Amino acid sequence: MAKGIIYVMTTVVPGLIKIGKTGTDNFESRMYQLERNGYFNVVGLKRKFAIEVEDYDEKEKLLDEIFGKSNVLGSELFSLDADLVVQLLSSFEGKQIFPETLTKEEVFIAATEEHKIKEDWALIPDGKYYLSQNVKGFGKVTATMIVVDGKLSVEKGSVCAPTKEGWVPEARKNAPIKDNVLLATTDANSPTNAGWIALGHSNNGWTVWKDAKGQPIDIYRK
Repeated sequence: MAKGIIYVMTTVVPGLIKIGKTGTDNFESRMYQLERNGYFNVVGLKRKFAIEVEDYDEKEKLLDEIFGKSNVLGSELFSLDADLVVQLLSSFEGKQIFPETLTKEEVFIAATEEHKIKEDWALIPDGKYYLSQNVKGFGKVTATMIVVDGKLSVEKGSVCAPTKEGWVPEARKNAPIKDNVLLATTDANSPTNAGWIALGHSNNGWTVWKDAKGQPIDIYRK
């Protein structure tokens, strides 16, 4: 049985991932190529999980069969939650290649928890939600979050507070903000990251975003 690596990569498009395979000796070069050049006109690829397994051709075919309905245009792109795929792959027998700092058990537990959290997001009804809050040293932040089919984004024109020194999530780093105004509707991968885009600091997204009646979106969780 041939031994090789099956990997999962996220993309710049929320909910769109790449599932692929490569030879054991080609993993780093393949990751470099994909992370630098993209795939199938999709950019922003980042490695999420990789495992070396026996009979990797057949295991990749199995994944294609399981997730076939989520496949995009016959490519290696899938409209799936990456953590769901990581849950499955981390249960395979084999040597974990990436991430290097966690065990397979730790990866499985983390992926399971993240997937459960995303299931909660799917409970938020489609529509618009609002954030209105005074930020010390800045003034009033007013922002709108749009929810469509479990996907979250912060609406263009939202007034956003500046960030302070320290760690800042990618969602806020990449948000097109000029003169404290969001110039384009921007995807967010959680209510808290949506809050980061608007507030510029850590927050509990389940309480800062409110519906039209002023109720926090936490009321929609299980």
